[in-house]
Amino acid sequence: MADTKREIERKYEGPAADGGTEMPDLSGVPGVARVVDKGVAELDATYYDTPDQRLAAASLTLRRRTGGDDAGWHLKLPVSEGVRDEIQAPLSDTVPRAVTGLVRSRVRDAELVPLVRLRSARDIRHLVDDSGALLAEVSLDRVRADRLGGEGTAEWTELEVELADDGDPAFLDKVEKKLRKAGLSRSTSSSKLAKALSTTGKHAKKPAPRKDPATAGDHVLTYLRAQYDAIVELDPAVRRDLPDSVHSMRVATRRMRSTFRSYGKILDRAVTDPIGDELKWLAGELGVDRDQEVLTERLTDSLGRLPRTLLSGPVRTRLRTWAQARRGGSRRRLIAVLDGKRYLALLTALDALVTDPPLLKAAGGDPAKVIAKAVRKDFGKVSDLVEQALDRPPGADRDHAMHDARKKAKRTRYAAEAAAPALGGPAAGLVKSMKSLQSLLGDHQDSVMTREALRELAALAHAAGESSFTYGVLYGREEQRAAEAESALPGAWEKIEAQAAV
Repeated sequence: MADTKREIERKYEGPAADGGTEMPDLSGVPGVARVVDKGVAELDATYYDTPDQRLAAASLTLRRRTGGDDAGWHLKLPVSEGVRDEIQAPLSDTVPRAVTGLVRSRVRDAELVPLVRLRSARDIRHLVDDSGALLAEVSLDRVRADRLGGEGTAEWTELEVELADDGDPAFLDKVEKKLRKAGLSRSTSSSKLAKALSTTGKHAKKPAPRKDPATAGDHVLTYLRAQYDAIVELDPAVRRDLPDSVHSMRVATRRMRSTFRSYGKILDRAVTDPIGDELKWLAGELGVDRDQEVLTERLTDSLGRLPRTLLSGPVRTRLRTWAQARRGGSRRRLIAVLDGKRYLALLTALDALVTDPPLLKAAGGDPAKVIAKAVRKDFGKVSDLVEQALDRPPGADRDHAMHDARKKAKRTRYAAEAAAPALGGPAAGLVKSMKSLQSLLGDHQDSVMTREALRELAALAHAAGESSFTYGVLYGREEQRAAEAESALPGAWEKIEAQAAV
């Protein structure tokens, strides 16, 4: 089992060339009642990475550490500047499976090997308030780094300030003010490992900043790379079941696939179509339970809005039983997908695509012409589908036409997102318009799916000898919601057409 700890800390070094410093007096920091000496801990940590340092390049650190009160395996995942999530697993001789999965989107099939050994003498002080509660831990670390393989060694001293759990980050500013007066400054290295790698031998270089896009191909690739990065970065969050992570990864896969199709004149679809098929597969796996959850939430919310006089029979129990029976996936199934060869092959294919893209001749063209033409083409398809929906009488055919228009509106929105840096306001306006249209048509489609579910629930209730009255009431309300969406569509579309300027 692995535990997670949110770590908010800052690192400092002294003015000397070796970064040497002494523990400053912190008793005068506002809010600090006492500075408690916690003694010196001897820490011994071995850091693991791939031979080409893929984790370090992504600012991830993986170590096996003994000594102190948290001996074990520690994986640190960046959240924002100065904030990391530390995944902790018990001490063992090999990297625990609970940790290897969280770095798999980076490591792939490469081996994790020991690269650096860091031994630190940690002089620890606790800053506490007048009630004795911990505000922050200040540590003065005298570090020796040895590059495994005999490449080199380095020694330095640094000071860390780690905020107490649930502490106010503003307190760190107060401590920093005191440290600056003592002659310390923020460390130029993001972590001990980063400093060790840079001072003891070859180290992973951060990707060079990408140049501002100039051609149509540049703009499309910038958008695609952002989605690829999102998929890789969200992988650990999905495995940890963090809020909105599955949905966000699913959206990234859809954005990539839509971009392949919208910009087929820029990227060779002979190459991108097979990858698009795999992205569709991944989106489906990510959505196995998500669509059912959304439907259940809608039904539960609608049920909660009904007066008690309209509740007949064990409706809530029936809904819970039905929802549980329809869950087609599980956390275990999703993790198996992310650990599978098919998913890793997809990541490898995406990596190759963004590294060596299959650009066509139009990729070198003027984005104001090439990209705008692609967006206008997608918008024209949305227009055709909306007009078809408006021309059809209420019923299944209109429902299908509105659903098709919704899917095309989503694709046009993504195409406009990719175009916005090149086309500016008109594309940004189209993104907003398509998002609004997508929401309207999405509510209509949700009503269609909810009514299908209500028919199923009513049939199950009837077969069990239960009243189906409440399901009929909810069905009528969903019909009204759909009718309202259909009535709003002509006006909404007229407004969108008037504003369209791409």
